[in-house]
Amino acid sequence: MSLTLQQRLARIDVRVEELGFWRERETVAVDGWQFNGAPIAMGGFWPKKDGTVTFDAAAAIPDHWSLEDTRLLIDVGGESLITLTPEGDSAEKRFGLDPFHQEFPVPGRRFRIHVDAVARLPFGEPVREPRLTRAHLAWIDQPVHELALLLRQVSEASHFLGDHEVVPHLITAAEQTFAALDWPSATQDYVARTAPQHGQQKIWQLPPLKANPEGLRQDHRASVQRALNDLRDRLKGLKARYPQQGNLGITGHAHIDLAWLWPYDETRRKARRTFNTALRLMERFPDFVFNQSTAAYYAQIEEDDPALFKEIQAAVKSGQWETIGGMWVEPDTNMPTGESFVRQILYGQRYFEEKFGVRHRVCWLPDCFGFSPALPQLLQQGGMDSFFTIKVNWSETNKFPHDLFQWEGLDGSRVLAHTFDNPVRGYNGSTEPEAILGTWGNFRGKTIHDESLLAVGYGDGGGGVTPEMLERQAQLADFPAVPSLKPVRVEDVFARMHAVPASEVPVWQGEIYLELHRATLTTQSHTKRLHRHAERALITAETVASLANLLGGARPESLENAWRKVLKNEFHDILPGSGIREIYEDAERELGEALATGLAAQKDGLAALVGRLPKGDARNALVVVNPDLHGRPVRVEVDGKPIALDATVPALGISVIGDENLAPTAGLSVSKQKLENSLIRVTLNPDGTLASLYDKRNGREALAGRGNQLWVYPMDKPRNWDAWDLEDDYAAHGLELTSFESFEVVEDTPHRAAIRIVRKFRDSTITQTLQLWANAPRLDIKTDLDWHDRRVLLRTQTPVDVRSDFATFECAFGVVRRSTHNNTSWDEARFEVPAHRFADLSEPGFGVALLNNGKYGHSIKGNLLGLSLLRAPIYPDPLADEGEQSFVYSLMPHAGSWNEGGVREEALDLNQPLLATRASDVATGTQAPIAVSGIAAGLGGLKASEDGNALVLRVYEPAGGRGRFEIVPKDGWLLSGPVNILEEAVDRAAGPDLKPFEVRSWLLKQR
Repeated sequence: MSLTLQQRLARIDVRVEELGFWRERETVAVDGWQFNGAPIAMGGFWPKKDGTVTFDAAAAIPDHWSLEDTRLLIDVGGESLITLTPEGDSAEKRFGLDPFHQEFPVPGRRFRIHVDAVARLPFGEPVREPRLTRAHLAWIDQPVHELALLLRQVSEASHFLGDHEVVPHLITAAEQTFAALDWPSATQDYVARTAPQHGQQKIWQLPPLKANPEGLRQDHRASVQRALNDLRDRLKGLKARYPQQGNLGITGHAHIDLAWLWPYDETRRKARRTFNTALRLMERFPDFVFNQSTAAYYAQIEEDDPALFKEIQAAVKSGQWETIGGMWVEPDTNMPTGESFVRQILYGQRYFEEKFGVRHRVCWLPDCFGFSPALPQLLQQGGMDSFFTIKVNWSETNKFPHDLFQWEGLDGSRVLAHTFDNPVRGYNGSTEPEAILGTWGNFRGKTIHDESLLAVGYGDGGGGVTPEMLERQAQLADFPAVPSLKPVRVEDVFARMHAVPASEVPVWQGEIYLELHRATLTTQSHTKRLHRHAERALITAETVASLANLLGGARPESLENAWRKVLKNEFHDILPGSGIREIYEDAERELGEALATGLAAQKDGLAALVGRLPKGDARNALVVVNPDLHGRPVRVEVDGKPIALDATVPALGISVIGDENLAPTAGLSVSKQKLENSLIRVTLNPDGTLASLYDKRNGREALAGRGNQLWVYPMDKPRNWDAWDLEDDYAAHGLELTSFESFEVVEDTPHRAAIRIVRKFRDSTITQTLQLWANAPRLDIKTDLDWHDRRVLLRTQTPVDVRSDFATFECAFGVVRRSTHNNTSWDEARFEVPAHRFADLSEPGFGVALLNNGKYGHSIKGNLLGLSLLRAPIYPDPLADEGEQSFVYSLMPHAGSWNEGGVREEALDLNQPLLATRASDVATGTQAPIAVSGIAAGLGGLKASEDGNALVLRVYEPAGGRGRFEIVPKDGWLLSGPVNILEEAVDRAAGPDLKPFEVRSWLLKQR
C-alpha cells in the first residue's frame, strides 16, 4: 500500500527533526558564572529586581574546533544585552539576547561574557522564577545545519502549496535526499542525541544518557554534504520547470513599540539590544538591509550609547541601514491635531537630515489604528510621496480593497500607498515558505505591478531579524514555485511602484477607517484630555509670543523640547490607551510638564504683549488676546470670575477694555429647571435630563427627546483586546442613570449661570454642571467624574430634531462626512468614529453640534448624537481612568450648516478660551498685529521659524470651500513667499488664496 502525499510529508517532518539532533558536533559547558558579583550555578534561580542585573563568565574554545563554526548558546532567563570581549582585546561585540536570539558567533578562542538582563519576556511578561537556563559552546556541523533547514523548507513549502503540481516532486526530492544519507546508529549516541524529541520526552523513564554523545564521523559527514549538494541540484532543476512567480522585496525590520506592555525605560534597552543585533548581522550577511523608523529612537541611542550611534551612522552611509518614516515617532493618526502632525514631520525630517544626511520619502506607519485624511497633504508638504501600513488589513467587517493604491486626502493631494497581507505575524514577518507564498498570494496589486514588500524580523523585544531568516532567504533563491526574494531598501521599492502609470493605480479617497480597536478613542481618557490641552497650550504660547514679536518684542523662544514630549506621547500605543499603567504615569508627567511649559510661555507672552501696548490712563483694564483667525466675543475668567461682554476681539488681536465697560451681555437668567440667555433657552426634566434646547434666534426646538441622557454599558467586555475594542452590540444592555443625589443652582451671575446635578453609579460619582454664558449660543456640560468601577462604558446621547443622511466630524485640518444610516456593511461598521472638537448633524437651514474639550469617540446614527466619556477595562491597565477627571462637552443649535453656524469657532472657544489679564497705565482700544480678511480659515500655528530669521504663519481651509484670503502684517513686517511645512520656499499655481482643505504657510519677515 502506497502512502499519501500527506503521510509522506509527515514522515519527512519526523526525519527532519531527527536530523537536527546532530547539528552540534561537540559542546563545552561555560561555567564559573557570577550574578551581580556573586557565584551562581547553572540552572540556578536568581532574584528579580527592578532594572537590570548582570551575569559574567569566561569561555575557552577547544583548539581543534573551527572558530567560524563555533557558537555560544545561552539563556539567562530574561531579555538581555550580551557583550563578548576577546581576551587581550577591547573590541567588544554586543548582541540582543531574547527567545529568538540565543546563539552567537564567538569573537576569539578565549573571551569574556557580560550580560545585562531583565526578568521579562519580549511582551513585558514577568519571568516569575528566572534562572540561568543554559550556557555552552557548540561546534556546529554546518552541512547538517544547512541540510536540515533546506529540508524543512521543502516540507513547509509542500504543506502550503497543497495541490500544486510541484509538490510530489518536492516530496520525492526530500525522500531521495534521506535515502542518500549514511547515518550513525550506535545505541548510546543515538538515544542521547534524540532524547529531546517530543516523543522521547513522554517516555516514563529514559535510560541513562551518555554525557557527550559522538557527532558524525567523517564518512557520515561526507554523505551529508553530497546529499545537500544533490538536493540543491534537484531544486534548481525543479525551478527551471516550475519558475519562481512574483517578487518580494525583503526589508529587515524590528517593530519596537515606544511603550506598550513595558515602560519607556525598557524600550531604551530594547532598542540597544535590537540595534546591536542588526549591526552584527550586517557583518555576517553583507547583503542584509535593515530599516528602522522613529527619530526619537535614534535621539535616545545618541544619548544612551554614542558608540552604537556612530556604528548606525556608518551603516546608514554604507547603505545597509535604512532610516525611514520621516516622523518623530510612529503616532496615532486619529487624535492629534494637524499641527501635531506638522511637528512630527518637521522635527523628524530635520533630525534625520542633520544626523544622517537623508530626507525620507516614505511614511512608515505599520501599526496605527486608522488614518486621518489630512495626512496625504502633510506628507507631500513634508517631502514624502509614499505611505506604508499594515494594520488596515486587520479590519473585521470589510476587507480593505487595495494593497497598492493612490491615497487621496482632503485637499486632493495623493501619495502612493502600499500594504501587504502576511499570514505569518504581519509586519513581524519571516522568510519561511508560508510567509512568502501567503504574502505574494494575497497581493492583489500583482495585476499592475510585479513586486510587493515584505518586512521580516521579530518586533518589540523579539530582536528583529534572525540568522535563520537570512539563511532561508539565501536558500530560497534556487527554489521552485515561490516568489523571488531580494534584499531591498524600502524607498527603492516605492520608486519602482511609482513607475506604474497613475491611471492604472486605484484611488482611495478620504480617511482609512480601521474596523477594529474603536475603544482606543476613549480608553485612558484622562491622558487624552491632557494631551489635547498640552497641544493647544503650546500652539497658543507660540502664537502669543509671535504677536508680541510683531509688536516689537523679543523673538519667540523655541518650544521644541516641550513639543517633543507631546509628540512622544502621541505614539500609537500611548495616546490610544492600549498600554500598561506605568506608561500613563510617565505620559501624564511628561504631558503635564509640556502643559506647564506652554502655560508659562503664554503668561510670559501675555506680559510681553501688555508691555508693548500703547500707554494710557486706564487703571485695572481688562486686556484680552485672541489667538485665532476669527473675531470672538469676550468670554473669559479673570481671578476666578466669569466675564461675558458684547465686545468682540479681532482675529489675532488685542482688546483693552476699561473697567467701566465691563457690563455683561443682558438677558441671562436661571432657575432650578431652566437656563436662558438672549440666544438659547434650556429647560430640564425632573430627572435632570434636557426637556428642551430652544434656539431663540431661529425659533426652533433642537431636541427630539430627552437630551443629555447618561448611559452605562456593563456589557463592554470585548472578546479580545480589552483596552482596544468596542464591539457592535455593546449597547444591547445599557442602564440609563436617571436618579440623582442633588440638583441645584450653583451659579447665578449676570455673566454666567449654572445648575449642578450629582448622580451615582455603584461606587462612582458623576457631577455635571450645566453652564450657560450670557453671550454663548451653546450649553456647556462640565463633567467631574470620581470613577471606581471596572468593565463599563459611560456615554452621553441626545436625540435631536434634525434629519440628514450624513453627519460632519472634525478631524485634523478639516472635517469628515460620514453616513448616519446602516445601508451597507461599511456604514454599519462605523458605529464609533473619531472626531476632534465637534461633531454635527445639520439639515438645510438648521443643525445641532456636539462639542467637547478632550473626547474623541463619537457616534451619530439617525438623529442620535453620542459621545463616549469613559471606559474602564482591566487589561493591560486594571486601573485605567480610575479616580478623578474633568472635562466639558456642549450642545449647540445653530442656523445653516456647521460652517455657516459658527460651530468650529465655538468649539475652539471651548478648547482655547481667549487669554485675559489686568493691566494699568494702558490705552483702551483694539489692535491686530496681523490683519486677515476673506474666506474663513483656521489657524494651524504662528511660530518662530526654525532658522530664527522669521515667523511662520500656517492656516488651513476647514470646510471644503475656496476663496480669497488676505494677510496684512503690522508696519515693519512683510509677508514673504509661501513655504511648505518644512519651512522651505515652494511654488504655487495662481488661483484662489485658499483651496478646499488646503494647508498654507508663509514667512513673516521684518523689513
